[in-house]
Amino acid sequence: MLDKLRSSLAGFFEGTNPTPPVHLGRRYDTSGNFLNEPGNTVVCHLVNGSASEAAVVELRERMRAMPDADRLAFTPISSLHMTLFQGIIEYRRRLPYWPEDVPLDTSIDDMTRLYLGRLSGFEGRGAFKIRVVDVVPTGLTVAGASDEDEGIMRAWRDALSAPFGYRHPDHNSYTFHITFAYQIRRLDDEMASQWQDVFDDCLSLLASQAPVIELRPPAFCRFKDMKHFEELLVLG
Repeated sequence: MLDKLRSSLAGFFEGTNPTPPVHLGRRYDTSGNFLNEPGNTVVCHLVNGSASEAAVVELRERMRAMPDADRLAFTPISSLHMTLFQGIIEYRRRLPYWPEDVPLDTSIDDMTRLYLGRLSGFEGRGAFKIRVVDVVPTGLTVAGASDEDEGIMRAWRDALSAPFGYRHPDHNSYTFHITFAYQIRRLDDEMASQWQDVFDDCLSLLASQAPVIELRPPAFCRFKDMKHFEELLVLG
């Protein structure tokens, strides 16, 4: 069955990707507990009580009901968001993931205060809508609902690179996503067809119930781990 998986799913299974998950042991442990990993970021949370949030939560629950879902560390529903621009994080203190004009040993709290000042009066690049383009074991791959929306999202990233003081290597190619979970272990190859059926059903459900995912406005947030993203400043 692995040879029939669509390419976006292949790397999540033992037979196609035997390497350990990159964040295991630093972001979360083998029991699925999230570890201290402070930082800041710009995200758009889901709109509480919206029809699209309900559809996304239903997808998440379908994944949690899979027999080998214990191989995934799920984040809380309240943390669901789409990252618009990656801020700094404790364990990535190096260029080009850090502003060149700020010492690499600056505390995360000081960096957050610095960015709050730099983002004061920041002019956003307008509203946008998103749609889901793929479902994978760790969540949803999303994109602008239209080419115009995608352009606005990319314009936000370009604009935010000025106050943040850097551009990640994937700045222009960044894949927007909504994370549900992180892999503790790669999924069982024998479960591949069942997982693909679930994801195909989820895509059909979204197409009918939530063709557009409703998001709150972009907000600068701080976090201690992947369980909660505290909004400090709504942008634009």
